[in-house]
Amino acid sequence: MGQFIADFHIHSRYSRATSPDMGVKNITAWAATKGIAVVGTGDFTHPLWRKELKKNLGRHTNGLYEYDKVKFILTAEISNIYKKNGKGRRVHTILFVPDFKTADRVSKELEKRGNISSDGRPIFGFDAKDLVKIALDASPQAMIVPAHVWTPWFSVLGSMSGFDSIEECFEEQSENIYALETGLSASPDMCWRVSSLDKYSLISNSDSHSPGKIGREANVFDTGLGYEHILSALKEKDSKRFLYTIEFFPQEGKYHYDGHRSCGVCYSPSQTRMCAGICPVCGKKLTIGVMSRVEALSDRPENFMPKDAIPFRRLVPLLELIAATQKKGICSKTVISEYKAAINFFGSEFNALLFADSSVLYKGLSCKTADAVLNVRQGNVGVRAGYDGVYGTIDLNPASVKRTDYACGGNHAKVAD
Repeated sequence: MGQFIADFHIHSRYSRATSPDMGVKNITAWAATKGIAVVGTGDFTHPLWRKELKKNLGRHTNGLYEYDKVKFILTAEISNIYKKNGKGRRVHTILFVPDFKTADRVSKELEKRGNISSDGRPIFGFDAKDLVKIALDASPQAMIVPAHVWTPWFSVLGSMSGFDSIEECFEEQSENIYALETGLSASPDMCWRVSSLDKYSLISNSDSHSPGKIGREANVFDTGLGYEHILSALKEKDSKRFLYTIEFFPQEGKYHYDGHRSCGVCYSPSQTRMCAGICPVCGKKLTIGVMSRVEALSDRPENFMPKDAIPFRRLVPLLELIAATQKKGICSKTVISEYKAAINFFGSEFNALLFADSSVLYKGLSCKTADAVLNVRQGNVGVRAGYDGVYGTIDLNPASVKRTDYACGGNHAKVAD
């Protein structure tokens, strides 16, 4: 037993719009830099990536694989695009499997139904509930987690192509759904407003398409370092073993608020209601984001917390904090130099962001960056909300950011329209 951090949902270089650097070696190096003990492989259904994984990963006795001391858990994301109940649906899910034999069986079955070689995240035209059966037929130890469940375009509860409940989507297979991924534009406290979601463990992952983004959201466990230990903690929603999640400020996510990117319109839910969901610039329907969707399905007020809720902590990646305090680009030499020095001092990024005492922070970071880390821990930041594919931004000088009618729970970040 012992605490460790896990990021289950990433992509390989075989997924579209993904960095060519997303290979085993770079994924491992960045996982270690961040302080992540267990990382998802992503994309195990892709034949070339699965072959590369088999070649590089050594077997771990507890059902995980290993490369250079970082453990890998076999995961993949699947896109199901189909019609149901008279509406087009686009549902993304994360598959967890215990071994390569199961990965081979799942991939073989999926290959009968579509092309698994063109994209690391393959697209199929069958019902998402059938994917659950395919996975569990391959192994009863497999697990299926709906991905980024609130995202407008590709999720089980999304405003543009989703359902109004998990049961509506998965029907008789709903009993085999134990966990949901909140996604970058949402956080657990938003899900707590919907009582029907109380039974699920809420996990958070980076959905990384480049090595440096690994761990921007993650999960913290105190359990045995093995596949069954992890799945058991999630299935039982055990707060003694599944301790908390590491979250973006959800306003940073690119679908938190409503709007139109091309028109420069970003609206809070109340503003969207005032304009009846119509863009004032072009007259077309706004892209309805996560916050509005949560409010539409919620049956509880803001700041409600269920008794058995798994807590969370909000963080801002260290590179972003250094860049903001230095007022330089995230790839500038001075920013990279301070980041590397910090990793050498603290051993990992999460050691600095989560665990280091304030006195130690000021030894390993510049004064401004140490101030920023502490401000983030206390929620003393401003956030300008993302919308319609545009990421939100963090303001480390919250006094300069206008307050609005919405403040998220947990760290109580102030949000600007």
